[in-house]
Amino acid sequence: MSVMDTLLEIKQKASEELAALDGTAALEALRVRVLGKKGELTALLKGLGQLSPEERPAAGAQINDARAWLQARMDESLARLQAAEREAALQSETIDVTEPRPLPRVGAAHPITLVMNELIDCFTGMGFEVMEGPEVELDHYNFELMNIPKNHPARDAQDTFYMDDNVVLRTHTSPMQARAMLSRKPPIRIICPGRVYRADEVDATHSPVFHQMEGLVVDEHVTMADLRGTLSAFARKMYGEDVSIRFRPSFFPFTEPSAEVDLTCSACHGKGCRICKETGWIEVLGSGMVNPKVLEMCGIDSTRYSGFAFGIGMERLAMRRFGIRDMRLLYEGDARLLGQLR
Repeated sequence: MSVMDTLLEIKQKASEELAALDGTAALEALRVRVLGKKGELTALLKGLGQLSPEERPAAGAQINDARAWLQARMDESLARLQAAEREAALQSETIDVTEPRPLPRVGAAHPITLVMNELIDCFTGMGFEVMEGPEVELDHYNFELMNIPKNHPARDAQDTFYMDDNVVLRTHTSPMQARAMLSRKPPIRIICPGRVYRADEVDATHSPVFHQMEGLVVDEHVTMADLRGTLSAFARKMYGEDVSIRFRPSFFPFTEPSAEVDLTCSACHGKGCRICKETGWIEVLGSGMVNPKVLEMCGIDSTRYSGFAFGIGMERLAMRRFGIRDMRLLYEGDARLLGQLR
């Protein structure tokens, strides 16, 4: 068989196979068989030595023309097959955005966050401004400007984390009273929510890290009646119109007079039960009139201005709101529990 006949046979057979190819892998196999180093055309080129010198140039040119023609046909087929494979892949990977899917789990706000947000809404509705401050605090603000000088017995009750002699993790949000009074002129009406730290043992009612909200009002003619009215509005907002409030005398170095504030027990409505220890009352917060000495240390004329302050424990309110008896449940991060407290 002549070179020309062999080339025609190779081209015809390759054309038929190209038309029937179903993928790029089959095309590559055909290319290797026909055009590869050990392919059919390469074998023809190697056989040119068996031809006469006069026949070799024409036969070589015919083989090269056949190679160029086959390469062009294969390139066309490669483009067609790649496009088809790409389209098939897109079809198989298409996502039906209308297909119903299970809803993702949505997180819930933490009980302490819920209570804190309610308190912020309550007091900002009464004209208070939210003010935040550092958790790593100077002794000067945390104690001294709160009328608790060095070696004062009240420091023993604070169980303080000391960074050094003059820097502490704040034991209450009360330092914000001093910072507000030093940076602003009366009238002042602020609340200060945030974390506080005390070296307490962890148990059902104590934690070394907990949350408070401080409230402060300083203006002319502020009295204990204003404090009671503010806290009564807070109690009705949080627990309903039928809640009662009572003040019990207490002592805080930065307020004078001072009072612990109780609300009627939400479980028994004042009748007495195990939760309120049969008293009908639940202690909620501490409060009092700002000590005139604190006002003077902060540069406010105590003969002209007076004020009141209160401090609310977030954990205590959250436990009361959601019926939690062990404070540790608030910190263990059990999604099964926290998801129910909404």
